[in-house]
Order: sequence, then C-alpha cells, then structure tokens
Amino acid sequence: MPTAPTLSYSSYRAYLECPLRWKYLYVDRLPETPRGYFTFGRVVHTVLEEMLRPLVVPGPRRTASKEAQRTLDEWHAGGLAGAAGPRAMSAEEMLAIYDRCWSGEGYPSREEEIRYRALGRALLLGYRDRLVREPPRPIAVEEHLEASWDGIPIHGYLDRIDRTPGGGLEIVDYKTTRDLSAEDARSSDQLSLYQVLVENNYTEPVERLTLYHLRSWTPLASERRDRATLDPLHARLGSVADGIRAESYEPTPGRQCARCDFRPICPEFREIPAAEAAYLTELVDRLDALRGDEHRVEEELARTADELHRSAERLGLHRIPGTRAVAIRRREEEWQYALDPVRPLLEGSGVAERLGGETVEEIRRLLRDPSIPAELRRKLEEAGSRRVRWYWDLEEVERSFRRAARAGPPTVDRVGG
Repeated sequence: MPTAPTLSYSSYRAYLECPLRWKYLYVDRLPETPRGYFTFGRVVHTVLEEMLRPLVVPGPRRTASKEAQRTLDEWHAGGLAGAAGPRAMSAEEMLAIYDRCWSGEGYPSREEEIRYRALGRALLLGYRDRLVREPPRPIAVEEHLEASWDGIPIHGYLDRIDRTPGGGLEIVDYKTTRDLSAEDARSSDQLSLYQVLVENNYTEPVERLTLYHLRSWTPLASERRDRATLDPLHARLGSVADGIRAESYEPTPGRQCARCDFRPICPEFREIPAAEAAYLTELVDRLDALRGDEHRVEEELARTADELHRSAERLGLHRIPGTRAVAIRRREEEWQYALDPVRPLLEGSGVAERLGGETVEEIRRLLRDPSIPAELRRKLEEAGSRRVRWYWDLEEVERSFRRAARAGPPTVDRVGG
C-alpha cells in the first residue's frame, strides 16, 4: 500500500471535496486554469511578506529532541535593527514592490484586472497605516513548518507568527475574501492545523489564532484549540490519509463540479460514445424496471409468507405441500443480553474469568454449566431477551419424495415470514 504524502490544509480539503480531483492534482500533477482571485491573493501575500520580514525577530525553535534550538538572546543584534526597532517601509516602497509583483494571470478581462489592482493598492495602504500605528512583533513570516501529528505527516506555509504581550504566540492568516466572520476564525480547520504545526516547532505556547480580513483591516481572533476540539480534525486527516494509502479516488459530484477544470476527463461527466448510447440506455431502463419489480416481489413475498404462517398457526401445520414445492415451517430464535446488571455478580463470584467473551454463545454456555450457582444462572437468564422468528424453507416436491431413498440433506430455499 502506498505511503500517504505529507498533508497540507489545501490538499486535505481537496481530498474531502473530491478524491478524484485530489488524484488529478497530486498524483497526475495536472495543471489547473489560473484564476484571477488566486493570483490577486498570491501577489498581496508576497507584498506583505516583504513588508514584514524586516520586523522579524526569530523565536526559539524545537530540535528533534523537542528541546529549544536557540533563544532570542542568542540571535545576532543586527536582526533587532537597533533599540528603536526596525523602520517601517514607506508607502512608496511598498507600492513599488506591489507593481513589481503584479500579475494579470487568470483575470477574465482587462477591466477585471484593473479593478482588482486598485483594490490591492487600497488594501495594502490601509494595512500599512495600521501597521505603523500598532507594529506587530513577528517571529516568522511565510514560514514553512512540518510535523508528525500522532503518526500523520502534515505541513503548511504560515503567513505570520507573532509574539503576544503575554509571551506566547499568535498565528495570523491573511484573507482577501469578500466576507469573513469571527465564527470563521473559531471553526477554521486551517488555523487548527497551523496550531499543531507551531506547537511542534516552537517552544512558546500558542495563545491566539487569527484570521486577518484585509478588505476591512479587521483581525478576527479566536482562542487556541483544546484537545477535544483538535481530535475530530485529526480523525478526518486520518481518514484522508487512509483513503490516499488505499488509492481510493472515487469522484464526489457536487456544486464544486461547476468550477472544476477536470470535468472533460472525469468519469462522472465523460460523454458516452454514440455507438454505445442506445445499448447502454436500454440496459439502464431494464435495470430500472427490474429494480421496481424487485421491490414489488419482496413486498408480495413477505405478505404471502406471513399469510401462510398465520394459516399454519391456526391449523397447527408444519409442512404444507404445493404443486411444485413443499413449504416447511422453521423457527429461529435470537438472544440478547444486558450484562451491566449482572456483571458485578459475575466478577464477584469469579465466573467472569470463565467467560471467554461476552458473546451469546459464551453466555448460553454458562447457563448450561451445572457448576455455576443456580441463583447466578437465574439472574443471568433474566438479563436476556429472546426474539423468535418464523420462516419458510421451500423444498422441491420431487426431491422431497426422493429423500427416503437417498442420503443427504435436500436443497432448500429460505423464505422469510
């Protein structure tokens, strides 16, 4: 079985959305059509990285043995840029970087590109104003981190990690989307995954997780996740990793298909060859008709078996011949046991050690064991409930007559009742 790759948040989300699309992206390495809003976000992130990198004062990292790699005091003084702190980048310098990094890739029209370019200038200028008024204390920007989360390899590129006034860490992820809410920050799997990455790579504790909405210059902060909140994400990541190892790449049709670049090669949307269309249409129609007949036959079979059972009960019959088959009435019983009331008695008397397992067979064996105290067997019996079911076996008439002359059991068909 193949080894699961190191999962990022984007690859995890891609597999949850559609395993086949994940295969096209990460196994077949098929390219997707560039989209303007992705290009826009990438350019803005690049400018923010260059603007904030001079402010970075690295924090202590963990080594493979989970010990501190180095501390702030060990970092060279040049990184501090003097006691007054590093100089904030001017608006002109920032916009020069923006113009240099700008790309028109993926925009559907020149007008759309111009609109986005103006939006980016406004976002960055407003962000810089707030940066000058309240300078952050970043220890890393655009940091790539890797970790093993209880056996699942994960990685990610973090926009920013800040030091909080309390000495802990804040994870900041920029968003250029139109709408964003505080609930988005509280429920973000991306921030949860980043918390795990940071806590496996840095010595200081994570205190806050923040989505920074660039369109409104609003930081949407949430508390660090506790173990109970992280466990469901770990389980989902484990399911994704298991699916990838098993090479389970079934398509998952949904609303996302409308924007998927791989529709022309996806089996969900592949066109049927004209020469096969009529034949396949006939097969589907036949399957549909037979499925309807199957439901009707099942209902009729159940009604007939029940009516035959009531007649056999009324007349005291066990074996009823027909024209081509003989119906033989059978009895089946199923036991279930609620052991919670009697488990203390079993353990107190030492009988629990003789119970090979809490299966119906093992419990019935104890009930038949004369060495078990009668009172204990009585309580064990009372803990059980029995379900009786009657059904019909059908035996061919000719085979039924031949049974006396030939050894061996007859061939029967079971019919529920």
